[in-house]
Amino acid sequence: MSLFHPHSCSNSFISVSTDCGANPTADTNSSNDLCFKDSKQRIKKMFNQIELSVSSYDTAWVAMVPSPTSHRNPCFPACLNWLLDNQLPNGSWGPCRPHPLLIKDTLSSTLACVLALRRWGVGEEHMTKGLRFIESHFGSASDESQLTPIGFDIIFSGMVEYAKDLNLNLPLRSTDVDALFHKRDLQLRRENSKGREAYLAYVSEGIGKHQDWEMVMKYQRKNGSLFNSPSATAATLSHLPNSGCLHYLTALLDKFENAVPTLHPFHVFPRLCMVETVESLGIGQHFREEITSVLDETYRCWLQGEEEIFLDLPTCALAFRILRVNGYDVSSEALAGFAEEHFFNSLGGYLKDLDAVIELFRASQMIIHPNEQLLEKHISWTSHFLKQELSNTSKCAYKHKQNIMQKVNDALEFPHYASLERLVYRRNIVNYDVDDTRMLKSSYSSLSIGNKDFLRLAVEDFNACQSVYREELKQLERWVREKRLDKLKFARQKLAYCYFSAAATLCSPQLSDARLTWAKNGVLTTVVDDFFDVGGSEDELLNLIQLVEKHDLDVSIACCSEEVEIIYSALDNTISEIGEKAIAWQGRNIKTHVSEIWLDLLRSMLQEAQWSKEKAVPTVNEYMRNGYISFALGPIILPALYFVGPRLSESVVKSGEYSLLFRHVSTCGRLLNDIHSFKRESMEGKLNAVSLHIIHGTNSVTEDHVNQELKHLIEERRRELHRLVLQKNDSIVPRQCKELFWKMSKVLHLFYMKDDGFTSHEMANAVKAVIHEPILVDQL
Repeated sequence: MSLFHPHSCSNSFISVSTDCGANPTADTNSSNDLCFKDSKQRIKKMFNQIELSVSSYDTAWVAMVPSPTSHRNPCFPACLNWLLDNQLPNGSWGPCRPHPLLIKDTLSSTLACVLALRRWGVGEEHMTKGLRFIESHFGSASDESQLTPIGFDIIFSGMVEYAKDLNLNLPLRSTDVDALFHKRDLQLRRENSKGREAYLAYVSEGIGKHQDWEMVMKYQRKNGSLFNSPSATAATLSHLPNSGCLHYLTALLDKFENAVPTLHPFHVFPRLCMVETVESLGIGQHFREEITSVLDETYRCWLQGEEEIFLDLPTCALAFRILRVNGYDVSSEALAGFAEEHFFNSLGGYLKDLDAVIELFRASQMIIHPNEQLLEKHISWTSHFLKQELSNTSKCAYKHKQNIMQKVNDALEFPHYASLERLVYRRNIVNYDVDDTRMLKSSYSSLSIGNKDFLRLAVEDFNACQSVYREELKQLERWVREKRLDKLKFARQKLAYCYFSAAATLCSPQLSDARLTWAKNGVLTTVVDDFFDVGGSEDELLNLIQLVEKHDLDVSIACCSEEVEIIYSALDNTISEIGEKAIAWQGRNIKTHVSEIWLDLLRSMLQEAQWSKEKAVPTVNEYMRNGYISFALGPIILPALYFVGPRLSESVVKSGEYSLLFRHVSTCGRLLNDIHSFKRESMEGKLNAVSLHIIHGTNSVTEDHVNQELKHLIEERRRELHRLVLQKNDSIVPRQCKELFWKMSKVLHLFYMKDDGFTSHEMANAVKAVIHEPILVDQL
């Protein structure tokens, strides 16, 4: 890790050339390609070199530490010299890029630097300029719209008090100072708790000679620091000689030479943030090698029990989620220390750290084992807490508050099991903050957290993929017309939605064959479903099945109606096309398997039609054995598996794992559909899982009771599906193929979140966002 410094702040972030903008209408493709490659190379380098902004505030406190051999001399004179060399032109020390919301931070940093210079009797002119800045900007100390450093009221008041001890006359009115002390006293008189104790230890430099330093030492970490905070550690060492504190600060200066960041170590979290960023912006495919390196290193740290992970909630939760999603064996017991009662007795809980709670909420959704009640409890309390905070600050006018509340809202509104990649990418791109300044006791920034290169690459990639999708959709529209499917008056025309579900999940331009296969079969299953439901007679249904079984009959003679001829011709042509295309991917023709998949579906649909005609009432088990197939996911998912990369042998296709993946996702889909369509189908005299549970249950069984039972079953099947997808050991189905089952599960959960499938206005907007509307620079 390296630091970037205020005196070179014009170069503190990688420079961005204005002619490399992310505008999709740029004139020269070669120029865009060059910028695309440049951005990729810069990001690749960032994975190996974490840059963190220097903290003049923390450097000042380290500069104040006296030498263990002579209290008249500084222990770290290089820090003192850094302060003299890095005062900003306006007399302040602090963030190198002035920001109107960071004045409190600048005031705190400037006063700390002035105190350090006064402590050692150097830099008279620097002190004068610094005091002048404090005097002219002190009004911001009570401005609630400012971004406030943690512990500001206590620390700034403590520094004012320390200035008196140093006979330093601050140009502040006594009434302002009294108001400052009053706010500090209110904080210090708050109800005692372990969380408050940790907080007071963290802001030790503000309590100074009144601090209980023995209490503070309870929070010392293995590396010798207090909370990985150079300022808290320096303040402790100044009052209480301690070899651990001295070792930590000495090692810090050995690494960074003459200035320090506001926290250290800071290695695991920013690298995980980079992984999260590139994945959530849709550009992870460009950095697979770097991502694997980060995950392997993080897993080693996880197994070694590194404090940097396990003592920090955001880092631990983020590491758990990313490692588990990528198939690493991590136990949820690692999150046991962040139970509700423990969290609110910690520093983060006392500060109501929303970012930390969001990370825990998202991590806790990664339940894949039936005995992970700990994660269930985490979901319960974190969701309640986030909803409460969202309600309390819903009318907040401050932009920085609105930003964090947007994160809270997104976490609650878009669960991971109903989030489609392209929608997630677009939302994250539009909301991405290139200057993601964060606040502890002083502000800090890292190129690994907020960076224009991430944004530029993401916008270019999103719009490039979108242009591919639009061409594929035009190709599909021609296919519908050529196959005369638009002539079938009984059939719903849902091409855009069928293709949307493919494009929103099978994102890579290289997966064109998979998307087209998925979408064509999606259209055909919709047509066939409508034909069996309302469009065809029993003779026509039997005729269609016979044609698919024989598949070598003279269509002009064998078809009993024009509708059958249109449907069969489209089916036969598509099945043959898929079989032949698969030769390039699989080295063999898969037409026979695709035909079998379609026959399974047609026969299951016929069974339902016969039940309906005969007014038969199957048992729940009979219905579900047939219903998970008749839900019609087979022709959509299973042929597409052949076009995502890995070769699938017949033994894999016939394996129990393959069948179980299909059964789980199809069962989820069938039950979701039946819950949402129960009232409509009941009015039409049709049976489904809900009505059959009521019929075969006791008299006391109600619709609400059945719905809750089925939702619980859906949740069980969804989690088991996710476990199978993430499982590495004893798995023969390639991960890329297993992912398709999980992606379809996400599509289903999104489609059925509010309405019965294809009827939602939000879904129409989603289609536009993924396929038709490019992201423009002025949206960002």
